[in-house]
Amino acid sequence: MEDAATQTGAEAIALLRELGAEQIDHPGGTLLAHLVRVRDRLARWEARPTLQLAGLCHAFYGTDGFATALLPTDRRAELRSVIGAEAEAQVHFYASCDRTASYPTLASPSPAFRDRFTGRTWAPAPPQLRDFAELTAANELDLVDENPDWRTRWGPGLLTLFTGFRPLLSDHAWRDCEKSLLTA
Repeated sequence: MEDAATQTGAEAIALLRELGAEQIDHPGGTLLAHLVRVRDRLARWEARPTLQLAGLCHAFYGTDGFATALLPTDRRAELRSVIGAEAEAQVHFYASCDRTASYPTLASPSPAFRDRFTGRTWAPAPPQLRDFAELTAANELDLVDENPDWRTRWGPGLLTLFTGFRPLLSDHAWRDCEKSLLTA
């Protein structure tokens, strides 16, 4: 018998397929392939199942770096009904990040997270920031590993970003950052 997390992941993949994620081009191949790899990377890092589900679904509302949305934010209840409230909240948080405004301060003693949907700036709690940093690293490292052009263009900046995020990253995530970004 499948455990609840496995069943929920299968339901999330079914929803991703229903919404066309297999046909959406992405720098890491198709959007669905990328999302599955992000979830699998988080699993290898021993992230809790809720964060793995958020990784699988992190692009549902688009992101500051990938505008294509599978659902508009006024339909959040549809994703919440599949992956649960906590994972959906993390997906929304990830999607809402104004990267240019937020990244420089997230690991500082006074983080300032700017929501690109509302324009609001606020200080998230440390656990939320750690989840965000882990998901960001898993997402970007997948692209670096899958797309040589991505590595060339963005690798040095990502190394700088994740070095700054180091206090927020698990040891597993940091080792993977070093492996992916310090080797050619």
